[in-house]
Amino acid sequence: MTEAFRVKYRALVLLAALFAAAAVAAAARSESESRPLTETFVNWAGHPAIRYLSEPTTDPVAELNRKMQSGQVELRRDGPAGYLRSVLDALQVSTDTQMMVFEKDSVQARRISAGNPRSLFFNDSVAVGWVRGGFIELASQDPRQGVVFYILEQGFLGPPSFTRDPANACLICHHNFASGGAPGMLVRSAGQYSVTHSVPFEKRWGGWYVTGQHGSLHHLGNTDLEHVYDEPPPSGTSNWTSLAGKFDTSGYLAEQSDVVALTVFEHQMHMMNLLTRMGWEARVIDYRRTVPEARRKAEGDDPSDKTVSMEDAAKEVVDYMLFADEAPLPQPIHGATTFADRFSALGPKDRKGRSLRQLDLTRRLLRYPCSYMIYSAQFEQLPALAKTAIYSRLWTVLSGKDRDPKYAYLAADRAAIVDILRDTKPDLPKTFTPLARR
Repeated sequence: MTEAFRVKYRALVLLAALFAAAAVAAAARSESESRPLTETFVNWAGHPAIRYLSEPTTDPVAELNRKMQSGQVELRRDGPAGYLRSVLDALQVSTDTQMMVFEKDSVQARRISAGNPRSLFFNDSVAVGWVRGGFIELASQDPRQGVVFYILEQGFLGPPSFTRDPANACLICHHNFASGGAPGMLVRSAGQYSVTHSVPFEKRWGGWYVTGQHGSLHHLGNTDLEHVYDEPPPSGTSNWTSLAGKFDTSGYLAEQSDVVALTVFEHQMHMMNLLTRMGWEARVIDYRRTVPEARRKAEGDDPSDKTVSMEDAAKEVVDYMLFADEAPLPQPIHGATTFADRFSALGPKDRKGRSLRQLDLTRRLLRYPCSYMIYSAQFEQLPALAKTAIYSRLWTVLSGKDRDPKYAYLAADRAAIVDILRDTKPDLPKTFTPLARR
């Protein structure tokens, strides 16, 4: 770590502390109030049930670092991107997930421009960022602790090693309301703080490059940020098949920023954040139920910091998991890479060959609207209190017991979703019985 970076991070961490204090002060304090996860912020990071900064991590990057230190894995440099391709291979991240962002929204902001965008890659648990001439950034999902941030400098002296974000400067942006109140992922569009699957297509991707086909649908990508909200919108920014010729792409691993990968990424990042936050809430609740009051006081637990009820949290998580607020696709979208086919083939599949990873891309993201993140290590390792609440709420909605009209869109797919879950989720409660077909 260079001295310049150390100075920068020391300054940033002071800002982070001020931000966290302001956020905590703004948090609701009423224990009986129904409080959605994304509308509350209690800084649980230092709570004795969490200890985000001090507990050992088991995220994929931490595991890779251990393998590198023991000699099991060796990273190799390859061209201008340095260790990037080797890192992706080691973490099992495909290059067809590449997305390009040129908004200066990173610790490497001074390097980022329309001619030198930041490339991002991802799988179900890791996001990897690289900008030409810079270091490699990694956001790695620990199943319990939330997202942990690392950098890999591209120097030639000594063996490569992942360093956990010095001074936790990434938390300035990545631990707030937009990340679900826990250290998490952010997807931003110019002029917006966070983008999820609920944001209409035409309001996405300001400051991003977008390749693929989407007919006459308009989006904010591929547009100079000074003109991103012009009316009428700039011409010639839609249906790009490649970034070749748009800027110098030498050194990048691909010439696409796939529209389908972008759409999947936006859903997944917020789903990860919600699961992390609900897991944290459950751990604090368990701690307060099982640890004597005197010990809780000695360990610094503040009883004025109220938890969100598991019932309320489960409603929010399950609504997002089932795409209850998904913005529809007015027209089909098609990617310009192998991403869509590869992603859909990952499974797991039920006895009829159906999968929650099957993409629709004509009217919505998934063929069967239930998040594939239900298979993630993050979901599997949720505290029993949280997982039980999610399964209970999931069955209430899928079975039709909750007759809220907002779930009417599930009518044709409830039975298939339940069948897929029954065949692919070994821990699924026995309450999930087959539903009658419509």
